[in-house]
Amino acid sequence: MKKIIATDWFQRLALAACFGLMGAVFAAFWWQEWQYLLPTPVPEGYQEVFVGKQIPKNTLLQLSDVRKSKTPTQKPIFLHFFSPFCPCSKFNIAHINYLVERYGNEIDFYAIIFNDSEYEMEFIDFSQKYDIPIPTILDKQNNIASSCGVYATPQAAIITSEGKLFYKGNYNVSRYCNNRDTNFAEQALGALLEGKNPPDFGELASKAYGCELPEDYFKE
Repeated sequence: MKKIIATDWFQRLALAACFGLMGAVFAAFWWQEWQYLLPTPVPEGYQEVFVGKQIPKNTLLQLSDVRKSKTPTQKPIFLHFFSPFCPCSKFNIAHINYLVERYGNEIDFYAIIFNDSEYEMEFIDFSQKYDIPIPTILDKQNNIASSCGVYATPQAAIITSEGKLFYKGNYNVSRYCNNRDTNFAEQALGALLEGKNPPDFGELASKAYGCELPEDYFKE
């Protein structure tokens, strides 16, 4: 009788442990999904940059230096802000590859990687790592991010050939970029190349979603 009771108790304990483990996995998955459905917290020291603002010349020259050009490019510029430690950044690799393939002859693309001091990170060459042929810049001093008003990843910024900010914001309402109706960055590119005004997509595009930067990223 005692053996039967002990066996029954052990089975119940094992079942409870199994359910507990399943609950922990579900909670972790839920948090992983839920946290990226919320807007990215605005960091202390961040200053908003509005569409139409002239991008500082030193930022444009920094981009030209990567292409080994003495003068800023005459093409419009597309900045892909990326973090190798951000799941959301990894989810839209296929989408940025599609944009480069479609618009690469008309737009100068750059991958901008945030310098996160929390990690000992080696420089990642975007073209070699992901087989997407665009230059990579490690934004060590946050000059590019702050010039465009970007504080999350992944984010896109489009700059006109005159050096003015045309679009800044999310790629899509879905972090998998599978909702074609809300391909904000792609639609903004199309508007720019057609000579139209910057589109106003509202907060779904302009309020940043994704991975936040280190707390002191924009502090003086």
